[in-house]
Amino acid sequence: MSTPNVSFFVKIRVGLKTKITQHQSMLQQIALVALGGGIGASLRYAISSWITYDSFPIATISVNILGSFILGVVALSVSHSLISTELALFLGVGIIGSFTTMSAFSVETIEMLQDGNVSSASIYIILTFTLCPILAWLGWVVGTKLLV
Repeated sequence: MSTPNVSFFVKIRVGLKTKITQHQSMLQQIALVALGGGIGASLRYAISSWITYDSFPIATISVNILGSFILGVVALSVSHSLISTELALFLGVGIIGSFTTMSAFSVETIEMLQDGNVSSASIYIILTFTLCPILAWLGWVVGTKLLV
């Protein structure tokens, strides 16, 4: 009987250790996103409770505009290695991802159209698709000036 090749077993052990470490890292990232998501969703709910409207969804457009600005700063910070990937996941995917909402925008637009508020729906669509990208860009610009 020959003795087993020790380097073969070492390679298997190192490979398993790498897989376990990668798995733990992924679980940690998921936990960061989930924690941030809980915070962002709670903030969105609070703002929706505080800001009420009759015919125009000011709460939703407010969180979407603010979230776009903040996400611009987060994106700039990641691109310049000012924040870690973990912090970017927590802030950008978790908090801002659950804070802003395209689904609420869509439903509110449909409700305005069904109620005959075509002009309000049109203004809402135009403002959302104009202001959110502009604020994301502005967040990037402000972040560049303040952080880089």
